[in-house]
Amino acid sequence: MSKDIEEQLNDKVRDSRFSLQMDEATDSNKDCLLITYVRFIDGDDMREELLFCKQITGRATAEELFKIIDSYLKEANLKWEDCVGICTDGAQAMAGKRGGLQALIKRVNPNVQWTHCMIHREALASKQLSPELNDVMTDVIATVNYIKTRPVKARIFSALCAEMGSDHTAVLFHSESRWLSCGKVLSRVFELGDEIVIFLKEEGNDLAHKFYCNKFLMKLAYLSDMFLKLNEVNLQLQGANTHIPHLADKITSFTRKLEMWLHRVKDGNVDSFENLKSFIEENKLQNTVIPCMEAHISALQKHFYKYFLIQESKEYDWIRDPFSATPPADFSTSEEEQFIDVTSDSTMRLQFQSKTLAAFWIGVEKVYPLLGKRALAILLPFATSYLCEIGFSAVAFCCGLNQDKIQIKAGH
Repeated sequence: MSKDIEEQLNDKVRDSRFSLQMDEATDSNKDCLLITYVRFIDGDDMREELLFCKQITGRATAEELFKIIDSYLKEANLKWEDCVGICTDGAQAMAGKRGGLQALIKRVNPNVQWTHCMIHREALASKQLSPELNDVMTDVIATVNYIKTRPVKARIFSALCAEMGSDHTAVLFHSESRWLSCGKVLSRVFELGDEIVIFLKEEGNDLAHKFYCNKFLMKLAYLSDMFLKLNEVNLQLQGANTHIPHLADKITSFTRKLEMWLHRVKDGNVDSFENLKSFIEENKLQNTVIPCMEAHISALQKHFYKYFLIQESKEYDWIRDPFSATPPADFSTSEEEQFIDVTSDSTMRLQFQSKTLAAFWIGVEKVYPLLGKRALAILLPFATSYLCEIGFSAVAFCCGLNQDKIQIKAGH
């Protein structure tokens, strides 16, 4: 049955342009896997499906990854020239312009568009900390590890939290590989600050002195606030059926907020940082971490501009809402004529209001092929490798239930 589903999927992809997202990881059985998802036009809308998940028997080099993908496409009779986009993380084996998977694919299809996963870029832009704030993060992780890595101490801490009526009775481990980990760890430690300082003092741990320092606690409060905001952006980038114009809006919004926060912080206004504001007001303190905040927000701005190369917000307006936008300056004469035809068509206007963005432009392509094809060349490529991450989570869950080797096939 699975083979039949796979063949049905390949039949549909074969008749359409498509894009791919791919990633490699090692499961709990120590097997190295390459997982690939496909997005293609299916009738009047776009569809996303698992294309394959295959074991990597040798080293996970760009050549080996390309060989696996190329072999599958040939077996399924799918053509590289129909692939309009690929999305991967920024690892050298994937993203290398000379010897990476991106480069190898562009040798067989020079027109393919490569996208560095926007979720991974957000995580990279967010992780840089000044030495001052990095010291706070180091102390937080050391505190968490002291409590969590010793079962007896974890139980004692949990009992202490219960006695004090805390909403939570445990701190959280930090994991570099989990997108939202840092924000959750900082928020939990700040929330349980009173419980932690009592516990560390009873244990005779020198880290207790950190939690008596108001400047340290203000920095911790600020970090917990900022990483909660970064987590919100990360969550907005996640999900299936996302497109580059939509997610570009989310990044643009956040960079504009960074600009606003920087101006307000310079004026001494920290209303946007709730934990910090509450801590200062409750303890009647003077904010002594303004310079530290300014430096961090300014650095975040630079890193977001570095990883996203923020472009004019109007770049995708003609796709998001053609009836309110002007045609781009680089339109050919024929494309602009078709744009005028579409935006003058009252039936098209009604369809735009009732359909998804992808479905609308698929319909446009059937009548105005030049304009529709240009829009779909932007909407069809994946913006993130989110589906691969979810796929690996499913693999890990299956491996936890059954230690036997598993084979995941298309459509499952």
